[in-house]
Amino acid sequence: MSTADSGIVIRQTVRDDVGPILAITKNVGVFSEVEVATVDELLDEYFTRGPVVSGYYFLSCLSDGRVVGYSCHGPRALTDGTYDLYWIATDASEKRRGIGSTLLARVSYDIRVAGGRLIIAETSSRREYEATRRFYEKNGYRLEAVIKDFYAAGDDIDMYVARI
Repeated sequence: MSTADSGIVIRQTVRDDVGPILAITKNVGVFSEVEVATVDELLDEYFTRGPVVSGYYFLSCLSDGRVVGYSCHGPRALTDGTYDLYWIATDASEKRRGIGSTLLARVSYDIRVAGGRLIIAETSSRREYEATRRFYEKNGYRLEAVIKDFYAAGDDIDMYVARI
């Protein structure tokens, strides 16, 4: 997928994207070292086992040939047509250009083509994630569930859902 007028290209993630993806994850400012390491582990699974076997589908968003965002999604175990959006992040220097929304639209498209009908995006209730929650809502996701104290005392999980 390419949006030539904006200079943005979205494609499957390749090995050369790993460094920029990990840098984006670190520089977002809300993810812990463990979370950054988790992205690295998922990328390893994606490249070692492939998306079908691993269940992780990575997309990279490029602007002028530079990785400026990425996403990871996959089918939710034991469901029919339900997918998880595991990660979506944009380079801090590229905020407010619509990169995240463009990437999310591509994820929705790919999931729909694969027979998906529901996407679940889970995020923290912490103040640092307010922009993330607004992002999901702006892009048509609805808050469908909250589990109090899920991540830690006072840190709920907010579960957003998009029906496609």
